[in-house]
Amino acid sequence: MTVAVRVIPCLDVDAGRVVKGVRFRDLRDAGDPVELAARYDAAGADELTFLDVTASADDRATMHEVVRRTAGSVFIPLTVGGGVRTVDDVDALLRAGADKVSVNTAAVARPELIAEIADRFGRQVLVLSLDVRRSPATASGFEVTTHGGRRGTGLDAIEWARRGEQLGAGEMLLNSMDADGTRAGFDLALIGAVRAAASVPVIASGGAGAVADFPPAVDAGADAVLAASVFHFGALSIREVKDALAHAGHPVR
Repeated sequence: MTVAVRVIPCLDVDAGRVVKGVRFRDLRDAGDPVELAARYDAAGADELTFLDVTASADDRATMHEVVRRTAGSVFIPLTVGGGVRTVDDVDALLRAGADKVSVNTAAVARPELIAEIADRFGRQVLVLSLDVRRSPATASGFEVTTHGGRRGTGLDAIEWARRGEQLGAGEMLLNSMDADGTRAGFDLALIGAVRAAASVPVIASGGAGAVADFPPAVDAGADAVLAASVFHFGALSIREVKDALAHAGHPVR
């Protein structure tokens, strides 16, 4: 049986509000996260992803409250990331109502964190988030960045995806920093390269601007497609994206 392609709105949350920018900069307000989550649930989204884009200690309690309120109002899986540094952070988010937790910066700094989370909660809980930019500094031409795309690591993104799966990541959230917020289309070469290196599900993120952008991402190897601003500001609907995927021959829910 072929698994349906998931369509996932992403809510970047800063101090309790949804924001969106271009390449993680020039953020503008996009609404209340709980209200948007309920709207997407009703519109047929398959999952939701929340990313705490500042992840400061001051905002952590705010984010937990947003997760609790959202989990109480929607019935689809909720993934939460941003500022997750320890197993205890994961435990707190799961207790607040998250179904899955994504890690990025802390996992790059200490890869053992991936195994620790997977061992305690199961790999199905763990999403390895990769913020990737094109760079001649790595063998593949793709480099992992951290801190919201602001810091290069010199780490080859394709090798990191392979290692992340070996350590216990159950899924990859693959965000192209070059395409993020540009609405110029997904980075298909990046998706294909990670798909060839990892066997766990890959969520494609960064660059969606039209319904025609989504089927090629799945053709390139994505198991799910994620977008933010095109959904938040009404350029596209969940149904339009699912119709385009179905028309291209991809199963959807």
